[in-house]
Amino acid sequence: MATNVLIKPIITEKSTRLSEKRDTYAFKVAKDCNKIEIKKAVEANYSVQVEAVNTSYNVGKKKVRQTKKGVASGMKPSFKKAYVTLKKGESINFYGTV
Repeated sequence: MATNVLIKPIITEKSTRLSEKRDTYAFKVAKDCNKIEIKKAVEANYSVQVEAVNTSYNVGKKKVRQTKKGVASGMKPSFKKAYVTLKKGESINFYGTV
């Protein structure tokens, strides 16, 4: 069981559109957690009722760039993403009172 299931919310144009249209929010989650743990963590942290959880695993991409000393190559880290759909009328306010 993962100690820290939710790493951070993903706030992009796509995730903002999903949250406005279908009450679906995206989170970056620990690689070893399952859908039940994600559901419990979201309900505990944000005081909402979760209807469904969909997960995807994003494999890290190879990155190459030119520097003064030559070609530097490496990998972006891979991560797991969870799309959490809330019950009708529920919402999460990531920004608080900004």
